[in-house]
Amino acid sequence: MTAPHILLITADELRKDSLSLYGNKAVQTPHLDRLAASAIRFDRAYTVSPWCFPSRCSIATGQFPHNTGAYSNFRDCELRPDMPNLFNELQKNGYMTSVHGKCHFIPVPYDATRPDITLPYDHFREAYMRLGIEHLDLQDDKQVSVWFYDDYAKELDQAGYLEAYRDATWDVEGNRKVFPFPGPEAWHPDNWVGRKSVEYIERNDLAKPTFTWVSFSGPHYPFDPPASYFSRVDMSQDLPCVLLDGEFSDPNRIHHRSYYGNGRGVVDGAGPAPGNACVNYSEAYWHELRRSYYANVALIDDQIGHILAAAEAKYGSNLLVIFTADHGEMLGNHGMWGKGDCAYEDVLNVPLLVRYPGEHEGTATAAPVMLTDIMATCLRTAGAEVPLTDGRDFQESIDCGGYAYTYSEGEGFATISDGRFKYVHVVKMGREFYELFDLANDPQEFYNVIDAPEHFAVVAELRKQLSNLFMKKLLA
Repeated sequence: MTAPHILLITADELRKDSLSLYGNKAVQTPHLDRLAASAIRFDRAYTVSPWCFPSRCSIATGQFPHNTGAYSNFRDCELRPDMPNLFNELQKNGYMTSVHGKCHFIPVPYDATRPDITLPYDHFREAYMRLGIEHLDLQDDKQVSVWFYDDYAKELDQAGYLEAYRDATWDVEGNRKVFPFPGPEAWHPDNWVGRKSVEYIERNDLAKPTFTWVSFSGPHYPFDPPASYFSRVDMSQDLPCVLLDGEFSDPNRIHHRSYYGNGRGVVDGAGPAPGNACVNYSEAYWHELRRSYYANVALIDDQIGHILAAAEAKYGSNLLVIFTADHGEMLGNHGMWGKGDCAYEDVLNVPLLVRYPGEHEGTATAAPVMLTDIMATCLRTAGAEVPLTDGRDFQESIDCGGYAYTYSEGEGFATISDGRFKYVHVVKMGREFYELFDLANDPQEFYNVIDAPEHFAVVAELRKQLSNLFMKKLLA
């Protein structure tokens, strides 16, 4: 058999439980449901960072952020082109590589953005291509596409809709990042990414095996679906937000400032909130935010349906399909939205479907895996040598019962879980924060039990394991 084609589909900031295949009733995702019926569904898949840039670099390299050096959304620590990654390794093995949508393998220069102009972006595009990407349809995040002229922004401008999208995105005081897409449905960024992906697959001449990464920037904020998709959402079926009154009243809690606004907090939703305090969001706001998020999920599912149909028609069963998200989204749980410094399952436990070539029987597994396993899975399935990474083939993880510990990290942030307990360590704003959650007795992660004497031994063991993870790098 010839080398299999590989299709990696990711959605940005996608909650696992926003999909009907994981139990959501407010919106249906029939195309992903169909994929799940013929794939392995992972119930305990974990991102290794709650930020887009570090997570995406880890997906591309199979390495933790502290090993890639790409550990922060906000510092100059771009992914190096000389590091083995999915693109250059598969390219060495005869693959044609492409990305359609979001890359974000370089931190965005947020300080350079302006509300009145969209800035040049060619140097970013060129840097992405140096990683080994041969074909690129770049839509590098919804906000990036109004800040900078990526491929989508250029076409959107030519069509006459960029200015309206830029104005709506910058109108934070007016809409708090929640608004219907101000243009025709076909020009929504996730529709554009889906269309470009299908066009690429359909015109492929099959001279080489292909690695195609379809990278949707939704449902990441702004929460901006086309208005036509609101009819796909039944909010009477939505579950209430997970809340505990007074949860963050202790100033030693990581998200005290994000919730109460005593100085700028670290979670994304605190910035647009009145008074920079998530507590000030109204019930009506949360209703519209969640409705908009689910509507965007429905749009992405439609596009995934088109992409899968095109890929299956072109490649048949000689196709590895992986679907996941770089991280999740709080979506009002614990009174917040966003993901920054969030060690909650809402953000870290991501959806994951894997369908190996020739396999068409759906199964589910509770084996804990991490997104660092994607690179090894792709290369091994392609018959290529797997360089040293922090991951392994997903099937190998299933066979051995998964990882004893899962990790997530980023600038000033690290967390580890053994499945029962989760330890979180944050160094931010000139302070240190420590939290411990007992997931068996507190699955909603409300109560910080770091100071409970009966858990001192657990804390010591988790700290030791976390330290050992970083010591491997220090002692290399």
